[in-house]
Amino acid sequence: MSLSRRYFLQATAAAAAGSRAFKRHQLRADDTVQSKSANDKLGVAMIGTGGRGAEHLSQIAGRVDAEVLYLCDPDLSQAASKAQAVEMRQGRAPKLEEDFRKALEDPNVDVISTATPNHWHSLVSILAMQAGKHVYVEKPVSHNVWEGRQMVGWARELNKICQCGTQSRSSPALIEAVNYVQEGKLGKIQYAIGTCYKPRKSIGKLDKPLEFPASFNYDLWCGPAAKVDIYRPKLHYDWHWDFNTGNGDMGNQGIHQMDIARWFLGEQSLSPRVMSIGGRLGYEDAGNTPNTQIVYHAYEKAPLIFETRGLPKKELNYGTGMDSYRGSTVGVIIQCENGYVVVPSYVEATAFSPDGEKIESWKTEGDATKRHFDNFFDAVRSGKHTDLTGDILEGHISSALCHTGAISHLLGEHQSAEEIEKQVSTDPLWADSWKRMAEHLQANGVDLNDPKLLVGPWLEMDPAQERFITNDPANKMLTRDYRPGYVVPAASPQQARVGTSPAVRG
Repeated sequence: MSLSRRYFLQATAAAAAGSRAFKRHQLRADDTVQSKSANDKLGVAMIGTGGRGAEHLSQIAGRVDAEVLYLCDPDLSQAASKAQAVEMRQGRAPKLEEDFRKALEDPNVDVISTATPNHWHSLVSILAMQAGKHVYVEKPVSHNVWEGRQMVGWARELNKICQCGTQSRSSPALIEAVNYVQEGKLGKIQYAIGTCYKPRKSIGKLDKPLEFPASFNYDLWCGPAAKVDIYRPKLHYDWHWDFNTGNGDMGNQGIHQMDIARWFLGEQSLSPRVMSIGGRLGYEDAGNTPNTQIVYHAYEKAPLIFETRGLPKKELNYGTGMDSYRGSTVGVIIQCENGYVVVPSYVEATAFSPDGEKIESWKTEGDATKRHFDNFFDAVRSGKHTDLTGDILEGHISSALCHTGAISHLLGEHQSAEEIEKQVSTDPLWADSWKRMAEHLQANGVDLNDPKLLVGPWLEMDPAQERFITNDPANKMLTRDYRPGYVVPAASPQQARVGTSPAVRG
C-alpha cells in the first residue's frame, strides 16, 4: 500500500539538497492490500491542523474503528497544540511531522484527512491516493478547475475512496427535501439562489512583509502557490481572502450552499454560461477576493444565482447586522412553480406554498459532520466510492462552479451602477439580484456612482470538456502556474477529461 521505494529515494534526495519539493512520479500504488477487517483500526494521518483540522480530529480521535497516527503541519507549533487532546481521546499520542510525506511512507496509514489551505487540497489528495491511501478532503476540493478534475481521475484510476467535506450531503433531512423537489411535489424548478451573507471584517494591511518564526516552514506551506511576501497581520485563516491560496467566501463557506443548490437542481456538469458582478468594498486591506458578489450560472433548465455579502448593514455590528433573503442568511432558496424550499442550514429544510404557508419540513437531529465521517469510513471499509454521499466528483463540480464564477470576476472591468443596470435589465431574476445587492451596498455607505464594482464577461463553456469556448484568457485561469516540484500530476485521459495542462513557474 505504500508509495514505491523509488519515489521516496527521489524525494529524500531532493529534500537533502534543500529543495523541499515533491518529485512527480509515474509509478502506481500497490492496491493488492485493501481495507482491514472490521475489528482493526484504520490508521489516519491528519494533514493541516488549523481550525477545520481541529474539527476533523474531534470526529476521528477516539473512534473505535480508527486511530490518528500522525499530525502533519508546516507549522509544528500548531500541530503540537492539538496532540494532547488527541492523546486524551484515543489513549496514544500521534507523531508530529512537518512534512506529510513521512506519513505517506508509513504502511500503517490507511487514510489521510486533509484540512490544509485550499491551494494544497488537490496535490495532497492525489499524492495520498498514489501512496495507496483513502482521502477525506475539505471543501473546496481544489484551488482551480483543472486540478479538481485530476483528483476525480486519480480516485477512479487508483480505485480510492475520496470524500469531499460537504457534510450536508449526509443529512437525511436534506436528502428527503431534495427527493421531494425532484419528484415534482412543487412542480418544475424555476431557479435556485444560494446565499452566503456572512460578516467578514477587514484583515488589515502591513507596510512591510509579515515575518515568520524560524520553526515555520513557509516554503512548504506555499507549496503549489506562488511564494510571495505576505502583507496581512495574520497568516492563518486569512489566506482565504488571497486568490494565491484561497477562493474567497464563495469558495470557503459558499461552496456548501453552492453544492446544495446544484444538488436540488440535479445538474451534473458545469454551467454553460457564467457571469460575475462584485468587488472588495467597504474597506481597504490586504485581501483581493470579493466580499460582495453575485454570480449567475445559466443552466438551461433553471439558473443558479449565488450571492456573497461580507458587510453588515450600516451602523450594525458584524454579529447582528447581516441581511436575510426569504429566510436565508447562509442557505439556499429553491423556487418552483407551486412553491419554494428554504434550506437555512446543513440539517433542515422547509417547503412553502406560493403565499408563504408552510407545507412540509425536514430536520435532522445530531451532528451532520459526524454522519459524513461515518459515511466516509463505511465506504473505506466497503471499498465502493458509490457508497459515498460526498464523492469527489460531486465535490469537484460544486467547487468548480465557484472557480468559474471567480474567473469571470477576475476578467471583469469597473462599471458604474447605471452601466450595470443596463446589463442586467433584460433578465428579471438577474436584475432583482443586482437591485438587492445595490441596496445592501448603499446601506453600508458604498457609493455606487464610483465605479468600484468589477463586472465580468459572460463566459461560454463546453461543460463536457470543462473548457471555455474561444476564450484563451479564461482558459488559462482554469489552472495555475505551479512552482517546480509542486505540480499537480495529470490523471490518465481515460479517467480525466483532457484539458489545459498545468503550467510550471520557472
